[in-house]
Amino acid sequence: MFNLTYEFKLKPSQNQIGMFEEWLETHRRVYNHALAERKDWYKSRSCQVNTCSLRSCYIIPADAPRPTFASQCKSLTAARKESEYLQRVNAQSLQQTLRRLEKAFVSMWEQNHGFPRFKKQGRMRSFSFPQLGVNPLSNGYVKLPIIGSVKVRQSRSIPDGGVIKQARLVRKVSGWYVMLTVQWDVNPPQPLPHGEAIGIDVGLTSFVATSNGLLVKRPRFFVDAECKLKLLQQRVSRKRLGSNNWKKAQEKVAKLHEYVANCRKDWQRKLSHQICDSGGMVFVEDLNLIGLCRSMLGKHCLDAGFGQFFNILEQTCFKRDVYFQKVDARKTSQICPNCGIETGKKELSERTHVCSNCGYTTDRDVAAAQVVAIRGLAAVGYTVKMLAEGKFIGIPVKQESPRL
Repeated sequence: MFNLTYEFKLKPSQNQIGMFEEWLETHRRVYNHALAERKDWYKSRSCQVNTCSLRSCYIIPADAPRPTFASQCKSLTAARKESEYLQRVNAQSLQQTLRRLEKAFVSMWEQNHGFPRFKKQGRMRSFSFPQLGVNPLSNGYVKLPIIGSVKVRQSRSIPDGGVIKQARLVRKVSGWYVMLTVQWDVNPPQPLPHGEAIGIDVGLTSFVATSNGLLVKRPRFFVDAECKLKLLQQRVSRKRLGSNNWKKAQEKVAKLHEYVANCRKDWQRKLSHQICDSGGMVFVEDLNLIGLCRSMLGKHCLDAGFGQFFNILEQTCFKRDVYFQKVDARKTSQICPNCGIETGKKELSERTHVCSNCGYTTDRDVAAAQVVAIRGLAAVGYTVKMLAEGKFIGIPVKQESPRL
């Protein structure tokens, strides 16, 4: 099976917008109620035996089972029979909200994410429909359960043979969007290593440095918008909290953030296609992105969006039949790509790589990208003899003097 998600902007009527807002609030309440039920169960099991809390105490029977997705779905079914408020919302859509909470707990256990938090009013921005009717997208309208037909701006056509499996409605500051997951009954082959290898080194001075000498300066989307953002946030602070003018000022701040995010994503997509034009294999560093974001230059690392760029580049490589792989990022700037000798740690101010052994001189980031390309070629099975020729990554071949 092969899945793709298409995002289109909706043009709902005022009545439909009111229904969307009401559904979002219902989903938020169901999410918070299910989270409170799970949290109370955990708190009741964490009480000490010899002491009692002075503020509150969770009293739940000892044989009460832990709340799970299945048990909470049964409770939701029973609650919908008694609550007219819940009956207005699609039952499967509410179950997807409970599944969303279950995934949050699984991420906490398996990926060391934080404990799920309650969503205050306005924080719930999306809800999904796991099952749609036959041909839900036609004639510029998308047909949703209970809601009916909603006008959509279909910016591009969906290839034939795909089945729309689910839809997710997302509220952004620029309007409402629908994300349609389309499934094809095919298994596309994974790209195989072929063609010229391109190693990529990312950084803050040059956003991308490739092994063939391409240096792309890092655009500062968020840093350039900070002055305007500061002005808009000052206007928000001067408004009375909760007033209409306060909401309008908050909306302007959100629009600026969305504009910055859209500019960054659009630029990264164009750059990924430019990289795929010049090679058949792309190798990048397997960086600790969380550690970089927590460093002294964390704001600039987040502004660069290295993780988002790697995801976009991987998707672009898959679409264009280019092999993509991550390699070890340790000591890429401390090894000479020409002779393979470790040259030692460089200071951040040292931007040129000069090897004391073979005399190879190039830009520091380009040398690191060439080391990434060599490691990638070794990972996919190229022999030492092939790597010594240097033709796969465009680095000069070390000339040895003949023996007498």
